[in-house]
Amino acid sequence: MIHIRRSEDRGHADHGWLVSKHSFSFADYHDPRHMGWGNLRVINEDRIAPGTGFGTHGHRDMEIISYVLEGCLAHRDSMGHVKGILPGDVQRMSAGRGVLHSEFNQAPDQFTHFLQIWIQPDVTGIPPSYEQKTFTESEKRGRLRLVASPHGAQGSVSLHADALLYAGLFDGDESARLPLDPARKAYVHLIRGELMVNGHRLASGDALGMHGEPAITLSDGQSAEVLVFDLAA
Repeated sequence: MIHIRRSEDRGHADHGWLVSKHSFSFADYHDPRHMGWGNLRVINEDRIAPGTGFGTHGHRDMEIISYVLEGCLAHRDSMGHVKGILPGDVQRMSAGRGVLHSEFNQAPDQFTHFLQIWIQPDVTGIPPSYEQKTFTESEKRGRLRLVASPHGAQGSVSLHADALLYAGLFDGDESARLPLDPARKAYVHLIRGELMVNGHRLASGDALGMHGEPAITLSDGQSAEVLVFDLAA
């Protein structure tokens, strides 16, 4: 089974300082047909205006990933971390039994463009934790690079969730195939560019959910940057 989610069908919020597109129900956007996919709960594409950001707020029992596309995301949390997250970085924060944090764009003249991703954990009430790693363009060029997984396989950030997250860059004749367990779910989110996914043409912001499929095939990219999730059903 394959389900295509077009970019223009996502939820949309414009708060002035923040413009956000919601792949799944979030905040004031509610669509009972799109409450998540497997244990993937949130993909928000956020653009934060210069000199603004999210004030201090709390989370618990959620795996939160930030994937920056442009600009810098400044992060501060109640665990004592003060970080800048740049393009190429993958940040994972496990909210566990509770954490407070803030996220800001401190640049005076540049938007911060990033994806905020939430995955439901497979264990709750754990101490909150933080991890951040950089993955170069060459690591993702023409292939799917594992960037988040249980136990931090292959140098990825570690998730307290039954999920694997891959990132890839594809142009021209570059291609990749990822075998899947048909009992699990998969989700492909095209960040930008164009890409053929299992015979379906996706454009920037489009996504494709799968269940019962044996593999994901990616080909015919045009300046494509993509995230691929292998998820608990």
